[in-house]
Amino acid sequence: MKGSSPMPSPRTPVRAGALLLAACTGLVLTAVPASAQVQLPDGPALARNLTKKVTVSGINRHLIALQRLADRNGGTRAAGTPGYDASVEYVAGKLRAAGYDVTTPEFTYPVQITDAAFADAGGTRVDAFPMAESPQTPAGGVTGPLVAVPQDATPGCEAADFAGLPMTGGIALIRRGACTFAQKQQNAAAAGAIAVLVANNVDGPLTNVTVGEGATLPTGGVSKADGDTLFTKDGVSTTVDMRFHVEERPSRNVIAQTKTGRKSNVVMAGAHLDSVEEGAGINDNGSGSSALLETALQLGGSPKVNNAVRFAWWGAEELGLVGSTKYVQSLTFEQQLDIALYLNFDMVASPNAAYFVYDGDDSDAEGAGEGPYGSAQIEAAFAGFLGATGTPTEGTDFSGRSDYGEFIAQGIPAGGLFTGAEGIKTQEQADKWGGQAGVAYDKCYHAKCDNLGNVDRVALDRNADAIAWVTASYAISTEDINGVPPKANAAAATAAKVAARMVVIKTSDGGHAHSHAAVA
Repeated sequence: MKGSSPMPSPRTPVRAGALLLAACTGLVLTAVPASAQVQLPDGPALARNLTKKVTVSGINRHLIALQRLADRNGGTRAAGTPGYDASVEYVAGKLRAAGYDVTTPEFTYPVQITDAAFADAGGTRVDAFPMAESPQTPAGGVTGPLVAVPQDATPGCEAADFAGLPMTGGIALIRRGACTFAQKQQNAAAAGAIAVLVANNVDGPLTNVTVGEGATLPTGGVSKADGDTLFTKDGVSTTVDMRFHVEERPSRNVIAQTKTGRKSNVVMAGAHLDSVEEGAGINDNGSGSSALLETALQLGGSPKVNNAVRFAWWGAEELGLVGSTKYVQSLTFEQQLDIALYLNFDMVASPNAAYFVYDGDDSDAEGAGEGPYGSAQIEAAFAGFLGATGTPTEGTDFSGRSDYGEFIAQGIPAGGLFTGAEGIKTQEQADKWGGQAGVAYDKCYHAKCDNLGNVDRVALDRNADAIAWVTASYAISTEDINGVPPKANAAAATAAKVAARMVVIKTSDGGHAHSHAAVA
């Protein structure tokens, strides 16, 4: 998941879709032990069969493969590395063997090459990496007093956090968390700062993150340890020098589509395949990639579906959602119309897992607003399945942090699952889902320790069931999304229309009946 720091918001755990599903199946919506055999609700035979076939052991084998590919290639699967190229070949090879039509389209992504990246507070020099889309400092940097913003629950997220601070002409030092980097930067700029340093709230450096479009101040990230040091330097004259240049480099997506089903009403599901440079990225996003891969393999390249299913593994997501954005933008309007909906799976096995569903109807009234028509129905499908199988959910905003972004921008309905990143689990959430309150959902987010030990396999199993169920259900019918019925219903509707257009004319000569097709 592309770095930033918005927080999901709670909602009533079970929504209308789940209540309807529970009423139809007689299921009680209570938590189930991890070892319990999940009772599947009524639904299409394909959905029931696929959900049974997609197992956590099958997914875990792919996670092991991704870990070993990273270990053999410098410990990373980041875009532009041999580890990423090996990941592409692994996924594409599996899909070809399963009978899919597979392509690995190339695109280019911008690489920010650092020319200077430090902050010097009275002789204490630390690494300060410029965020993507941040303005640069001039050569030699900018200098001003370091001004530490109070480290409360929402540091730098409100204008009031800067009230009374000598921020004019200063370097704002703000702890990461609770809101976006853009919001922290905007508040600092309004208070008169000349640059912003964001200190990580988990161990490790703060790199490969984006401040967002429209930033006016040079904004960089420092590690948690260096941030702790800088917070003791409040008021010290500090120089920040963050400069870079940009180069375009090639990478690839993996696209696989079933050979069966309508090509004009495609169900699309995706997950980003790249990691950050710091590690193997087994939760972020080996978990989503592996769950999606096992779903595709168990579905097979020629399933009995009404709608074709197109799977995607995106490159350079961690560098700004580049692979997915360029893919959608490469499609003509007619090709975009062929996509009925998009499902996104980015981090579905966080070790201190939450169960978030993208808020398609904006019922939480948080952040970006509702998705295109059909997004609410996708949300209800995921929340309904998870609720009916014993796992309550909460909403999370379409914050722009993952690969649904360009699909939504082009009017394609979207939804998906997320188990949390650097956000902190609340006590209410721990009571509902288990885990530790006051601890990040993924303490190894964007860090070297995001390895095979950083996965909640119970959460992975539950979410994989939901991925298989919802994907297969839409492969049968997207009627609630866009009005396109399943083929059998479409044929029946056509027959009924023809029958209705037949005019039976009774004549008086012998009482014979004559049927004539009405003229259109």
